[in-house]
Amino acid sequence: MKKIIAVDGPAGAGKSTVSKIVAAQLGYTYIDTGAMYRAVALKVLQSGKPAEVVTQDIDIKLDGAARVFLDGVEVTKEIRTPEVSRGASDVAKFGFVRKKLTELQRAMAAQASVIMDGRDIGTQVLPNADLKIFLTATVEERARRRFEELKLKGIAADFEQVRKEISLRDKQDSEREIAPLAMAEDAVLLDSTNLTIEEVVTEILRLAQ
Repeated sequence: MKKIIAVDGPAGAGKSTVSKIVAAQLGYTYIDTGAMYRAVALKVLQSGKPAEVVTQDIDIKLDGAARVFLDGVEVTKEIRTPEVSRGASDVAKFGFVRKKLTELQRAMAAQASVIMDGRDIGTQVLPNADLKIFLTATVEERARRRFEELKLKGIAADFEQVRKEISLRDKQDSEREIAPLAMAEDAVLLDSTNLTIEEVVTEILRLAQ
């Protein structure tokens, strides 16, 4: 029987990190929907064309190693810049973008047991998921994690600026008209502020049993 785990939550909560580990331990396919929106944003930035145009024939693929391919070219690193992060939140407001990516995401989930993370997986994309997790943490903790992540990647960053961007992303994601960030009624709330990655993974694995 196919199993579907949906992990939602705000930016920087650790969704991608823990979902990758859980997927590996369960033998599931990991689908990073945020990376897909980042890929759309990257194409908009690179082409100078509006999101409505670039999504008409966009090709986004994710592989088992969590690599992201945009129109056949790997863009795993390119989509992780602050500029693309801001752009991802902008393109996610458009209904035609969400419709296109939701179709791709549902097609992926129909092919295997998956753990999919994003903002609206449990509420919109996969409302019938077997397990729904809403992973969160305080703004300060999420900003600290993102700041450290950027430093490790050699990307210059200012902590206060990162914190402001996280707060703005929260506001945009929660207040957008189409598929806003929200916790599904049947989701399990998991606050990772004071938890290690290993502790979060252990709890999700427990819930998945």
